[in-house]
Amino acid sequence: MSYEFIEYDDREILAVDLANQLAGDLVAALTHNERVALAVPGGTSPGPVFDDLCAAKLDWDRVDVLLTDERWVPEDHERSNTRLLRQRLLIERAAAAGYLPLYAPHPEPEGALDALAEPIAAEMPLAVVLLGMGADMHTASLFPGADRLAEALSPKAPVLMPMRAPGAPEPRITLTAPVLNGALAKHVLIFGAEKRDALEAAKGKPALEAPINAVLSGAIVHWAE
Repeated sequence: MSYEFIEYDDREILAVDLANQLAGDLVAALTHNERVALAVPGGTSPGPVFDDLCAAKLDWDRVDVLLTDERWVPEDHERSNTRLLRQRLLIERAAAAGYLPLYAPHPEPEGALDALAEPIAAEMPLAVVLLGMGADMHTASLFPGADRLAEALSPKAPVLMPMRAPGAPEPRITLTAPVLNGALAKHVLIFGAEKRDALEAAKGKPALEAPINAVLSGAIVHWAE
């Protein structure tokens, strides 16, 4: 498995450079496709990247944005990743982008999978994917020990899969490994020594133990302390 690793002097420089790379990838994809999809993570780490990317000069009205995974909570819930996107990415020029949700008002994600997956499938392969990684080597909601991890890692996995994992207070919904890995451009954002050590520790491990390995091949990893 080979991937490119870029080390930055600080997080601010990383955010600016990564935002420029994502914008460039989107512009390149738009030269060949009428519409393209950009998948991004939730959490706090990508916020500064979004702050720069939202002002990028490109045809945002031809871009659909979606999360790589989401907690099964309403958009106005404090734990919703969608809130971050609406506050920090889908603003300024990027306010013209479309949004493909990973949540619908059903008690459990299983009741909404087909409807949520349909518009995503129509734009596959995804043009650009930005991923994070946890210290446990998870990415998106592909957690070690999750109830349906093996299914989500399978080459025959559907577009979306519900996921329940130890320590996660609510169900998750996630893009599956083949969808993430099939993106035309893949970037991974990590900060700090702990996650760099986790990335090193993942080498040689099966994806069931280190799910990040399911998507690393051909990716660019961006790291700053």
